[in-house]
Amino acid sequence: MPKLSDIIESMRNNSSGVRFAELCKVCDYYFGPARQASGSHRVYKTPWIGDPRVNIQNDRGNAKVYQIKQVLRAIDRLENEHGAEK
Repeated sequence: MPKLSDIIESMRNNSSGVRFAELCKVCDYYFGPARQASGSHRVYKTPWIGDPRVNIQNDRGNAKVYQIKQVLRAIDRLENEHGAEK
């Protein structure tokens, strides 16, 4: 499996070609284990108030593009609020 930095770079360059397992690896690293992992959905808790979750869904082995963009925004916010990469 590719390194975390390679996966994130791939997510930023081409959101449509990301595997669900790779997105799970990124989310597990940044947000900890999923608080819900039933069926095709995984829900991750984020440290801020408001909409404190990231929800991702397995779409026949691939990640959905809008959810990849949601994860990237959450990672950017996390890095901005808490300094450099975790």
